[in-house]
Amino acid sequence: MHSISEYLTQMFSLEGKTAIVTGAGGGIGGALALGLARSGASVACCDINENNLNALTQEIAGVGGTAFGFLLDMGAVDSFESVVAEISQKFGTVDILVNCAGINKREGFSDVAEETYDKIMDVNLKGAFFLSKEVAPYMKAQKCGSIINIGSHNTGPVLGGVSVYAASKSGLVALTNSMAVEWAKYNIRANCISPGHIKTPLTTPTWEHPTRSKYLLDRIALARAGTPEDIVGLCIFLASEASSYITGCEYRVDGGCICGGQPWDL
Repeated sequence: MHSISEYLTQMFSLEGKTAIVTGAGGGIGGALALGLARSGASVACCDINENNLNALTQEIAGVGGTAFGFLLDMGAVDSFESVVAEISQKFGTVDILVNCAGINKREGFSDVAEETYDKIMDVNLKGAFFLSKEVAPYMKAQKCGSIINIGSHNTGPVLGGVSVYAASKSGLVALTNSMAVEWAKYNIRANCISPGHIKTPLTTPTWEHPTRSKYLLDRIALARAGTPEDIVGLCIFLASEASSYITGCEYRVDGGCICGGQPWDL
């Protein structure tokens, strides 16, 4: 009988795999890149922030992982072909794509300028569409691949001031389904992880706000903010052979927010 560690390694190890993670310079993207690397994957960390990329690749190297940084502007579709080709040449394969890059600007529906609308859609939806399209031929050639799109709590219940962001992330769920259907014959799977209310450097002001933090906590069954690390396990699962029969699904990592939040006093 195999040991527990041998069995878990067989199920979840990403050794020999190459993963591309966009938005790797951010809180969630960085945690996912580190988690994939610690599971054995060689990681192409992509972001527009070179300093954050350098810090991340050094952190991954510090735990014995393999990662290299690649500057990537998700709004510059014409650069995708060369970046993906460079990654493929560097690592030999492209097995996993995590579309994590995303931006937002909180403002009322009536206040959104066309420029703001276009910028959010370009990064969150258009960028994910065309980067996936660019990566797909590499996965098709090897008859295997896993695409993991990072959605949002706002693909279901929507907070105020996130109209364009919510539309872009909801579109990403639909895009996930299209990938799953069209690319299944190549053994390419596509799934979506929609994080709930996660505490990152960008959301810290909200969590430190006296009324907004209470509003969120009252709606989370586990009564705490999520962390980027809370998302890592599911990402590893969806990237690994343990999820080989799962595609076209949206998974919520929200501490029990969408199911109803904290109960009435019983």
